[in-house]
Amino acid sequence: MVSPPPLFDLATRMHRRSRAKALGVADFLHREAALQLQERLQDVNKSFTKNAFIGWLPEVWRQAFSPDLMVLDDEVIDLPPAGFDLLVHGLCLHSANDPVGQLVQMRRALRPDGLLLAALFGGQTLHELRFAMAQAESEVEGGISPRISPMGDVRDLGNLLQRAGLALPVADASTLTVTYETPLHLMRELRAMGEGNIMHERRRQPLMRTTLHRACEIYVQEFGLPDGRIPATFEIIFLTGWAASKTQPKPLKPGSATARLADALGTIEYKELQ
Repeated sequence: MVSPPPLFDLATRMHRRSRAKALGVADFLHREAALQLQERLQDVNKSFTKNAFIGWLPEVWRQAFSPDLMVLDDEVIDLPPAGFDLLVHGLCLHSANDPVGQLVQMRRALRPDGLLLAALFGGQTLHELRFAMAQAESEVEGGISPRISPMGDVRDLGNLLQRAGLALPVADASTLTVTYETPLHLMRELRAMGEGNIMHERRRQPLMRTTLHRACEIYVQEFGLPDGRIPATFEIIFLTGWAASKTQPKPLKPGSATARLADALGTIEYKELQ
């Protein structure tokens, strides 16, 4: 049996990132994600003695977490087993071919009761651009090709934590809307973010000028703002999970409750008629 090719072309990902750094990377979303993960960490009543960062923009994340070790988000993550009590994955898990595999590797690198924090783009990211490109290609070329990477929603990504064997999993999302002068300005910014198309099944020929022009028209028609600018949505999903430990709280067995929910809520419980 022939295995299907991986979803993402990691050599192209490296090229996109290198080009972004050469141009002066647009890192404001990384800074926002790092800030929000810092806030979540402040809510954790625990001290951490050794931490590591996984990602490709260490300059941003070093300021936020002062990690003892910084490694790239390769398919095989260069982390020693049970070496850390805090791991931070910095806004790049959405471009992993095997996100569950990466989470498993990180769980193995955590000490018992160690914490994993991760940020990645969610499914609402760039939904305006996705719509405009699909409509334009359908109209001009009679079909569509993958232009923007598929991304998961909060529920699906939260399930990845459980599949990876992490305890007490939590997933939540934050949506940021950024405005640009034109869709072309947005596309230039995406290149500066290192977030260009890296899918294996992407069309290798340059985008037709007619299709690009029509996509910009549709974007403005469907989403344009009163001041003439256009919005772009970025959904950042935050994942929190713990390495298993005997000291962690365990969920109660069904039927073991000693108090009624109706009493806690101050309401009257009505039994369903049979």
